[in-house]
Amino acid sequence: MRMRSPNFNFLQPVSQPGDAGARVIAVTSGKGGVGKTNLTVNLAVGLNRRGYRTAIFDADLGMANAEVLLGISPRYTLYDYLYNGKSMIEIIAVAPAGVSVISGGSGFVELANLDYQARKRLGRGLQELDRCFDFVLVDTGAGISKTVLGFVAAAQEALVVLTPEPTSLTDAYGLIKILAKYNVHNQIMVVVNRAGDEKEAWRTYQTLQTTTERFLQVRLINLGFLPDDKTVVQAVKQQQPFIMQAPAAPAAQHLVQVANRLLAGRQAESPGGLQSFFGKLMRLFG
Repeated sequence: MRMRSPNFNFLQPVSQPGDAGARVIAVTSGKGGVGKTNLTVNLAVGLNRRGYRTAIFDADLGMANAEVLLGISPRYTLYDYLYNGKSMIEIIAVAPAGVSVISGGSGFVELANLDYQARKRLGRGLQELDRCFDFVLVDTGAGISKTVLGFVAAAQEALVVLTPEPTSLTDAYGLIKILAKYNVHNQIMVVVNRAGDEKEAWRTYQTLQTTTERFLQVRLINLGFLPDDKTVVQAVKQQQPFIMQAPAAPAAQHLVQVANRLLAGRQAESPGGLQSFFGKLMRLFG
């Protein structure tokens, strides 16, 4: 599972004091096509149904799949807040499932260039959002680009999604290896998606865990798995979360277990909240 890692000096840990706020979790993957966004959307719906105010920050720039899966089309993005005078409340789109969506647009790349007044305004807006949500799931792009790693580094926690396919396993390890190299997170949550059965899911996780424990100083936390389930494909076609479309289906039942494990233990390593998250982004991309 060897993978050369580029020099990402921007991932050096950032010391950023902050107040406790929303629990910000970056959901990411080593490669595309593993169901990362679908997991993010359904996990958000599951948490919302449990009474937790949940939002998705769609950071998969140029690929607004979370919005598509929820059947919505946000009118405004973070860019509109930064440059077009829109309020934080105005840029939030609420899906029929009750989950809020904050679309990243292209605004994040301008964060490092904000002047003092703009940064103060952003801080006030994020402080307001921190009071609105219990969870913010950051749906990142896939892979190890500077953008993806920046979002993962800025988040309070990280959740890596993979499938039993050898390429997915290799790429997931490559991603974790880079995060470990720069001491971004000392523990990472893992979900195996599209497993044939529980044994295959467990073998996949154990392979990743064994290699990680042998070569890296990172603790993996197994949140469980989602089985390969045809109802997921059907729900995607209808632009509805499968946890709503087919709540009795195997995928939905296992998603509930994943949510339960996520709620059972807070894996926080640093002060949370959107204000802390975006503060780190401004540093990392500066």
